Amino acid sequence: MYKIVSAEDAVKVIKSNNRVYIQAAAAAPQLLMKAMTERHEELRNVEVCHLHVEGVAGYANPELRDSFHVNSFFIGNNVRHTLTEGNGSYTPVFLSELPLLFKRNILPLDVALIHVSVPDKHGYCSLGVSVEATLAAIDNAKIVVAQVNEQMPRTHGDGIIHITEIDLFVECNEAIPSHTLGEPSPIENKIGDYIAGLIEDKSTLQMGIGTIPNAVLSRLKNHKDLGLHTEMFSDGVIDLILKDVINGNYKGVSPGRALSTFLIGSKRLYDYVDDNPFVEMRESDYVNDVSIIKQNPRMVAINSAIEVDVTGQVCADSIGAKMYSGVGGQMDYIRGASLSEGGKAIIALPSVTKKGISRIVPSLKSGAGIVTTRAHVHYIVTEYGIANLYGKTIKERVKALVNIAHPDHREFIDKTYYELI
Repeated sequence: MYKIVSAEDAVKVIKSNNRVYIQAAAAAPQLLMKAMTERHEELRNVEVCHLHVEGVAGYANPELRDSFHVNSFFIGNNVRHTLTEGNGSYTPVFLSELPLLFKRNILPLDVALIHVSVPDKHGYCSLGVSVEATLAAIDNAKIVVAQVNEQMPRTHGDGIIHITEIDLFVECNEAIPSHTLGEPSPIENKIGDYIAGLIEDKSTLQMGIGTIPNAVLSRLKNHKDLGLHTEMFSDGVIDLILKDVINGNYKGVSPGRALSTFLIGSKRLYDYVDDNPFVEMRESDYVNDVSIIKQNPRMVAINSAIEVDVTGQVCADSIGAKMYSGVGGQMDYIRGASLSEGGKAIIALPSVTKKGISRIVPSLKSGAGIVTTRAHVHYIVTEYGIANLYGKTIKERVKALVNIAHPDHREFIDKTYYELI
């Protein structure tokens, strides 16, 4: 029998100067995070590292800077302030390589806080809606503490662990954090139309969460035999799976299965993936491995950007020098789709910000991070059309991107770029 303790007792294993890994996204163990935060007076210099976590990240409160320092591998909204307040840092890393930081002992772990399903009759739990680098954290942390939740879906794939791999258990029966999206705007629907037109039958899709991915998915109802190989997905794919639009029959990797490393969505999504063999959850160093991704014929990667310059450089992780999100898996999939037979790598973005500022620019802002280089980029899509930059000269790229910029900015972009060179 496993050792059941309270959340307050479980987090006593965390000591000052420890490094703690927290399971990501909707699987972030809220009870353990709260209990750890409440020990702030007893703790000093604890490094808390993770990808984006849903829910409240109380340890990221700048007033607790002496107790906790946040090390983000992808910067979520609930910890973004730590970078300016000084109680947090960002470690750039491809999602495909994140597990290696633990496997190679580059970032030794003292404690892993995880969130699992109730063990089955054989003593096996599931990591549920988020695997990413958690298996590597479990294998390499000195102590593993699990929040065992009756409402955590039991998913198939890599994330099945035996109770003997866990040191302490905290039982609960709580809803998984949910994430719902509003309806796509007319601009986003137009972008969805263009992207859907690029997707052929028998393609395999990668896309994230957001209104543009939802706009694309809503336009694929008449497609046939699509596959899913993506770092994450949300509710938008469910109806396409149920209608046999997404069936995975022509995938090169895990045919007949939808492959992912984490999920965020509504209770409908969590109920759908529970004990569903069609959904295969794997570690991110597999799901995001370029050599694996490219084995899918007609691999289509759909990613976003903050701004794109007219030579094709894509800034997706910062606003100027100010870090905003992270490298994530964009390059993993841009490269994987590019190398796939018949694959398409797509960057999609509205032509302007909500304030009317052009997101296609003569040059990136000072200090802006380049996530996808001009040599890697293929398709750029806005509500004004599609620019295929692959194999194009700089002059041809400038013309193509000016043509899909907002009409109010086209003359300025073109003129300013040529003044810069």
